[in-house]
Amino acid sequence: TDAINKILSDEKREAGKTVTEEEVAKYMYRPDIPDPELVIRTSGEFRISNFLLWEIAYSEFYVTNVYWPDFDEQDLQKAIVSFQSRQRRFGKTEKQVEENENN
Repeated sequence: TDAINKILSDEKREAGKTVTEEEVAKYMYRPDIPDPELVIRTSGEFRISNFLLWEIAYSEFYVTNVYWPDFDEQDLQKAIVSFQSRQRRFGKTEKQVEENENN
């Protein structure tokens, strides 16, 4: 909501103009940092607790039962291998991705 409030209070903004995804992204806390490709959730938790809700819209999730203090390089490697085996669809269906690849 902070980003939307900033957009709406921007005096340079044209009144009544539609808010775009790009505009919201520009007003986030750290617009210079790219959205994460992979979110690793430790301790077997599946919730995201309002963590980077906008930024993780197209992120891949990896959930492990390992607790954070015990998460080590081997666990990170498992997460990376899992990530590498996934088909990134960015909101598209598998069929749409296949159609794009064939064109």
